[in-house]
Amino acid sequence: MSGHSKWATIKHKKGAADKARGKQFAKLIKQVEVAARSGGGDLDGNPTLRTMFQKARAASVPLDTIERAVKRGTGELEGVEYQEVNYEGYAPGGVAVYVEALTDNRNRTGPEMRSVFSKNGGSIAEPGAVAWQFERKGVVVVDGSVDEDELMEAALEAGAEDISRQGDDWQVVTDGSSTHDVSSAIEAAGFVVKSTDLTMMPTSVISIDTIEGAKAVLKVIEALDDHDDVQEVYANFDIPDDVMAALE
Repeated sequence: MSGHSKWATIKHKKGAADKARGKQFAKLIKQVEVAARSGGGDLDGNPTLRTMFQKARAASVPLDTIERAVKRGTGELEGVEYQEVNYEGYAPGGVAVYVEALTDNRNRTGPEMRSVFSKNGGSIAEPGAVAWQFERKGVVVVDGSVDEDELMEAALEAGAEDISRQGDDWQVVTDGSSTHDVSSAIEAAGFVVKSTDLTMMPTSVISIDTIEGAKAVLKVIEALDDHDDVQEVYANFDIPDDVMAALE
């Protein structure tokens, strides 16, 4: 999962800019709307909506904005109907890239994705070409000041698969379908949950150990992530800390 983790860290540091914040809000609102359309507007009966709701609130999206998105999704308010579509491809160095998008026009978004890949040194691939290299997982980020053994006991008892240190925090990984239950159990045990999210984790990673190579990979990832229809970009790369420090 290194690629997504490193990219998430970079995005977090970039996210202080108003433009980046506004774009993040728009993407989160789309996710809430689509989750409500597919599973209904009841948070208790729609785990995906509950996760997206919590994700939006954690990003400081106003509550009334989220509620309007839910109503658009359920049809109580008029809105654009978005479709979920995925794109697969490669960044330089053979790095596998998996893109999740929401669009109101597949005929527009598909060619644009192909163009973004090719103009930034990557290449788009056929459906299924890289998807098999990723697994849907839940990620619960817990405040890093807590005792590892105590957190591990609570997390494993809740059904988590793994726990590891990520920067100053703990990262708990679980099966995607158990994300909310594991997060709730950890919180109920007295730990501070900073975020809960669904992700696609690579089953193996490619190490990018040069500044030039890292720049080339991140150029493709950043260009894809900047597209208005793109919700998430996942990739199976790992950049060592010393190279990351040099980039920053």
